[in-house]
Amino acid sequence: MTFENADLMTAIVTPFDDSDRVDYDRLEKLINHLIETGSKGFVVGGTTGETPTLTHDEKIELYQKSAKIIDHRVPMIVGTGSNSTQDTIDFTKEISVIDGIDAALVVVPYYNKPNQKGMLAHFKAVAAESTLPIIIYNIPGRTGVTMAVETAIELSHVTNIIGIKQCTDIDDLGALVEHCASGFLVYSGEDNLALATKEIGGAGVISVASHVFGAQMSEMYADVEAGNWQAAAAIQRDLTPKMNALFMYPSPSPVKAALNHLGYAVGGCRLPILPLDQDEQAKLFEILDI
Repeated sequence: MTFENADLMTAIVTPFDDSDRVDYDRLEKLINHLIETGSKGFVVGGTTGETPTLTHDEKIELYQKSAKIIDHRVPMIVGTGSNSTQDTIDFTKEISVIDGIDAALVVVPYYNKPNQKGMLAHFKAVAAESTLPIIIYNIPGRTGVTMAVETAIELSHVTNIIGIKQCTDIDDLGALVEHCASGFLVYSGEDNLALATKEIGGAGVISVASHVFGAQMSEMYADVEAGNWQAAAAIQRDLTPKMNALFMYPSPSPVKAALNHLGYAVGGCRLPILPLDQDEQAKLFEILDI
């Protein structure tokens, strides 16, 4: 499936039931709601999806059932990366047979702290062994290392590496848009840069806030396409403090609390992430105005 119109992608939470098991009825309700409110694709099994706390078998089942629910309506990207190159290759191969998966999101290796040469070697090895297109996930705040813009630009010319989810600043995003290979997808992983990324020619945003504000964000991008820059900017200004509030406590506890409050039951988080207490919820909901 093409990513041509997939500007608003949701990094979807993994709903749990009251016994802390993955709840697929809740997942189906959430996916359908998000598509109805403007999500044009999903990242399943990313940071927001709490994959560090999912077992191997849970991830396989999550990807299989998510693909069936999405049913080719929009693109689906799944997280396959780890801090082991061979494990990343093996898992990417394993999930590649699931019908409905359009790309693998591969995080910059964490904990090991590779240098730029190591990152290049890692992603080239994964891309060479994968039948799925690869999207780089550069999130220094969680990995402990930063992929340099120059490294990402080099990787953009590697066959089978089609894009990047970049969680840094607008300067880096601009450099990537300007210098990466033609057609390379540059997504921001920061909601507060959703409009800026689109304005400078990026593909869009892989969002957490779209769980709650998908309709507004979809309207904002529609305004951009129509040339209504002032209207788009007004939406971004209104949403930015709300987007930031969804990270005022360890993610994804705030967005899960918001969804539960709005009637989309997704359960709590698995340890070591705690659910929000009543005071924390009250502060969050006041900022979100929900």
